[in-house]
Amino acid sequence: MDYELRVSPRARYLRVEVPFGGPPIVVVPRFVGRDQVERFVAEKRDWIEAQLARQVPMLDLPRLSEAAARRIVRFHAGAVCALEAAALGVSFARIRVGGQRTRWGSCSSTGTLSFNWRLALAPPEVLDYVAVHEVCHLREPNHSRAFWRLVEERRPGCQEQRDWLGRHGAELLAYVPVRD
Repeated sequence: MDYELRVSPRARYLRVEVPFGGPPIVVVPRFVGRDQVERFVAEKRDWIEAQLARQVPMLDLPRLSEAAARRIVRFHAGAVCALEAAALGVSFARIRVGGQRTRWGSCSSTGTLSFNWRLALAPPEVLDYVAVHEVCHLREPNHSRAFWRLVEERRPGCQEQRDWLGRHGAELLAYVPVRD
């Protein structure tokens, strides 16, 4: 089985990641030998193959450049955030659009709301949900019950958008934009 090997000085144990559209990645601590890695991969073979088999592209994604996607997200997230912040009586410092590999959005303690440019590939209601989620963090800076009640109050039925990201997020994160 082909895989990418990454030796990490911070890793404490062996682990395997199966990113959408790419080869499995085996992350190992520095002190682990090749024989131990090969045994680990052999033990995990069935699980890895099952993960790879599930990676059938399901979305008909538009062909966008990263710059175009960033503009779309900045515009739409900015509009939603401005409306929701006003409705909640909170304010944010700025909107940032980045290329995070594991997050759709975040809210810093200084009031910066950050969004992943790949949200431009998602249905508009998913981008709307992520924007509302981050604005709600301006009032509730955690994932407490009060936070989730506030999100649900602002976007009833938002679980559908969360589920969509759960089903299709890996495919969006694997998206390779067209060249500008």
